[in-house]
Amino acid sequence: MSKVLVLYYSSYGHVETLAGAVAEGARAAGATVDVKRVPETAPEEVAKAAHFKLDQQAPVATIAELANYDAIVVGTPTRFGRVSSQMASFLDQAGGLWMSGALVGKVGGAFSSTASQHGGQETTLFSVITNLLHFGMVIVGLPYSHQGQMTLDEIVGGAPYGATTIAGGQGQRQPSAIELAGARHQGELIARTANKLFG
Repeated sequence: MSKVLVLYYSSYGHVETLAGAVAEGARAAGATVDVKRVPETAPEEVAKAAHFKLDQQAPVATIAELANYDAIVVGTPTRFGRVSSQMASFLDQAGGLWMSGALVGKVGGAFSSTASQHGGQETTLFSVITNLLHFGMVIVGLPYSHQGQMTLDEIVGGAPYGATTIAGGQGQRQPSAIELAGARHQGELIARTANKLFG
């Protein structure tokens, strides 16, 4: 079976929670899954003052190990409608992988979190997907087979480009059951695609 990396950055734990759901879905499809995070680039005193969640259990990833996976699912909160600086800094160091073509043909996907419904979820997903396409990866999003993203009964994240959650302006809202189901569904689809290509 395929090897999947769920690679994320999370300031307050919302993307961390989604990462766990993506990993659950990928494991349900039979993949071997690692969940890792990128390094924090904010100074520790700044992160503490902003109440960042600094006790996350996932180990910190290195650029070199990305080539060891058949699929990489990248999660980041939005920063003004684009990828967080922490994730951007990490991916910016992958020039050697890009030059060698180490990720060409591998499966990629994106997931995200925003403060509000219209806070840039889709543009953030596209900012990740753009990076993955430059690496030559095959993109799997969150199709409408996850019908929860179409509900009108509650506020909900999710887009055909990837799983998302809405955190609220103060981070007070946690990922909902529908949003977590979307993340699991995307993880399963990514793993199933990688299994077909590499299993």
